[in-house]
Amino acid sequence: MEEVPHDCPGADSTQAGRGPSCQGCPNQRLCASGAGAAPDPAIEEIKEKMKTVKHKILILSGKGGVGKSTFSAHLAHGLAEDENTQVALLDIDICGPSIPKIMGLEGEQVHQSGSGWSPVYVEDNLGVMSVGFLLSSPDDAVIWRGPKKNGMIKQFLRDVDWGDVDYLLVDTPPGTSDEHLSVVQYLAAARIDGAVIVTTPQEVSLQDVRKEINFCHKVALPVIGVVENMSGFVCPRCKKESQIFPPTTGGAEGMCQDLKVPLLGKVPLDPHIGESCDKGQSFFVEAPNSPATLAYRSIIQKIQEFCTPRQPKEDLVSS
Repeated sequence: MEEVPHDCPGADSTQAGRGPSCQGCPNQRLCASGAGAAPDPAIEEIKEKMKTVKHKILILSGKGGVGKSTFSAHLAHGLAEDENTQVALLDIDICGPSIPKIMGLEGEQVHQSGSGWSPVYVEDNLGVMSVGFLLSSPDDAVIWRGPKKNGMIKQFLRDVDWGDVDYLLVDTPPGTSDEHLSVVQYLAAARIDGAVIVTTPQEVSLQDVRKEINFCHKVALPVIGVVENMSGFVCPRCKKESQIFPPTTGGAEGMCQDLKVPLLGKVPLDPHIGESCDKGQSFFVEAPNSPATLAYRSIIQKIQEFCTPRQPKEDLVSS
């Protein structure tokens, strides 16, 4: 994965894709195509659509295979446990849409109404949208270049009838590429609460997460915090903990201290998580007392607190 130039002018700059530091950047052509051009009218259309969505959270990872989609799905399940909370999960991992499988919605199709595409619902208060619902088979490959991916993301944000939603969670592909630039730019006017970044403890994952955090800084996307997934394994028989992915450079905790970003928590390995995902069921229901479930719940609470900070005491008194 190539690193964003240190002195990147930013995707919204008139020098985007054209400045000296842009030479050799993998996103140079995409940025240059929008530099100095009239704003895409879809940005305002999406801003209007998002007026019914209170909080918008991106789930990112630098490296693939760290459990980002699993985390996205269970963040959605956890938030939706409150029947009064409306949750939407948008899967923009165009080439690897695993959310339909994890959410138990494989084989479902999208329906269109007069107000747009209707999400597929897991529960009355948990709706899902994914390109996986548009494929004739889950084994079909999506072989699209950047512009077509961007068009699909635009359509998801503008044309899906989400209704009144408390949390819109966006599950992104690994890296810092077309899909990430598109969703940040299209949601810029609607205000994104921030990003949750998922990693595993070993340095080979952390080195790409540092790039992901750098990307967030470059596009002015707040970092809610980092989740260390697959953080140790406790044997269910002897109770001894093993480090399957040794944190040789200090793990996510050390990285967060260095980069001054919050560590939301560590989720240990649990075989039931993979089993639940394959069955399309909530791990919280399958293993309510697992250390992983408790870690998830603590992380979810921190995300909720970030999105809805407590009102200062003086404000409470004056109101």
